[in-house]
Amino acid sequence: MGSLSYVLAVAVLAALVTGGACIAKVPPGPNITTKYDTRWLPAKATWYGKPTGAGPKDNGGACGIKDVNLAPYLGMTACGNIPIFKDGKGCGSCYEVKCQKPVPCADKPITIFVTDKNYEPIAPYHFDLSGHAFGLMALPGKDQALRSVGELELQFRRVRCKYPPGTKITFHVEKGSNPNYLAVLVKFVSDDGDIVQVDIQEKQSPAWKPMTQSWGAVWRWDGAIPIKGPFSLRLTSESGKKLVAQDVIPAAWKADTVYPSNIQF
Repeated sequence: MGSLSYVLAVAVLAALVTGGACIAKVPPGPNITTKYDTRWLPAKATWYGKPTGAGPKDNGGACGIKDVNLAPYLGMTACGNIPIFKDGKGCGSCYEVKCQKPVPCADKPITIFVTDKNYEPIAPYHFDLSGHAFGLMALPGKDQALRSVGELELQFRRVRCKYPPGTKITFHVEKGSNPNYLAVLVKFVSDDGDIVQVDIQEKQSPAWKPMTQSWGAVWRWDGAIPIKGPFSLRLTSESGKKLVAQDVIPAAWKADTVYPSNIQF
C-alpha cells in the first residue's frame, strides 16, 4: 500500500502542475501521394535548429542525406510527419509551403525538400522546417519576427522536384559496407523526389535482386554469398517510373564513397 500511495501522490502532483490538462494527440492524415493536384492543404509549421540554419546540428537528418546546408538543398529542408515522411519513403520529396498569418507572413510559396522526420502528433500534417526555410515565408526583413512566432498555420501542396540543370542521381556507399552487406544512399532525385524500391544486378548475372530499405533513403543488400561488382542499380519512383544506372558502382568499389550516375528522372 505504501508504494501505491506514493504513485497516487506523484500522479496528483503532476496533475496539479499541469493544471489537470492533457495534450491531445492528433492522428496523422492520409499519406500524401503523387497526384500533384493544385489544391492547398492545411498544416502546422514549426522550425528547428539554428535560426538561419538547415535544421540538424550535423546538417543531416533521418533520411541519411548529409550537408543539406550546401547545394543543391541550400538549407531549404524540413521534417515531415508520418504521412509526409512515410517511414523514409518520402525522403527527397518536394513541397510548396506558404503562410498567410500572422502579419510577418508573405503569403508567397517557397519550395522545400523533405530530409528529416518529426512525428510529434500536433496536426494531421506537420512540417518542422529549417530556421532558414521558415524565415523565407516572411515578408522582406521580417524573417526573425516570423521565427519568433514559433508555430503557425500554413498551406502546402506537393510539387515535382527540380534540381539545377545537369544534376544527376548520386549514390553513396555507406560506411561498413562489404561484399556481404552493401548499403547505398540515393539522393538528388528529380520529379517525384523519392524512391520506393531499389534493385541490384551483378555484372555477371542477368538477375535483379531486390534491396531492402534500411532507413531513410538508404537501401541495403545482405546475404551469405558475397556479391561482386560492378553493380547496376534499378530505381523505382513513387509514381512507378523506373531507371537503371548501369554499372554505376565499379568492381573496385569502396565504402564511404560517392558514385555519381548519368541518369535522372
